[in-house]
Amino acid sequence: MTYLRRAYTDGPFGQIHFQSAAEGVPLVLLHQAVMHSDQFTNVFAPLMARGIRPIAIDMPGFGMSDATQHVPMVADYAQVVLPVLDALGIARAVVGGHHTGSLVATEAALRHPDRVRGLVMGGTMVMPDEERLGMRETFAEREKKYGPLPGGQHMVELFTTREHFAAGTISLARISDYVTQALVSRGPYWFGHHAAFSYDHISAIKAVAVPAMILSNSGDMIHDAAVAAHALRPDFPLVVIPGGGIDIVDQEPQAWADAIADFVATLP
Repeated sequence: MTYLRRAYTDGPFGQIHFQSAAEGVPLVLLHQAVMHSDQFTNVFAPLMARGIRPIAIDMPGFGMSDATQHVPMVADYAQVVLPVLDALGIARAVVGGHHTGSLVATEAALRHPDRVRGLVMGGTMVMPDEERLGMRETFAEREKKYGPLPGGQHMVELFTTREHFAAGTISLARISDYVTQALVSRGPYWFGHHAAFSYDHISAIKAVAVPAMILSNSGDMIHDAAVAAHALRPDFPLVVIPGGGIDIVDQEPQAWADAIADFVATLP
């Protein structure tokens, strides 16, 4: 794994923690819930080898970034992008993310098209509202109950869940890191997925005015939503990596990085 230079800047909800490479074409990376910027440690090196400057941000309440004092929405998470770009003296950047981070990247592109050169949506939430909101209630009710249990059983349960999703493709050390990332959260555990399933990604995608790509993998549990997003915006190329799951960033880091670098190369 490759680690970048770490820093803080001030944002609307307190301190924002991020990590950044020193040079290259700026690419903001936004993680999925309930992880933080270290989700991308295995793609930093292949991105930099393609001339990309990865800038990975801990969204509010995740990792070492301060949490909001209210139940956040995707629009709140998106407010961390510009303060980080300003702190680094970057006028424009490509913005992308994975799962929850993809929704946040979309919102940043909508709000700041003058600062976003391109958008990478690594997973979309294109599904009927009834299904999306039903998933929100299911996830929220389950995650609101998550908390410390005797003997650290809550950590065992989280490890078991992530090990199931990995299906033998991720090392036990990395799965342990996933658990650590989740436990570092500075806000309530359920905030991230609640925000994600509350977000109307369909309306947002329709309104995106910057160049964009849809990045998915055939084994992702929300792959069908990526196909639906491409049908909604056929002008946005859909790149599908074979196989994998929700951990495609670690399962196929070179393919994931190459897909993004190829897209960035097409931008004016």
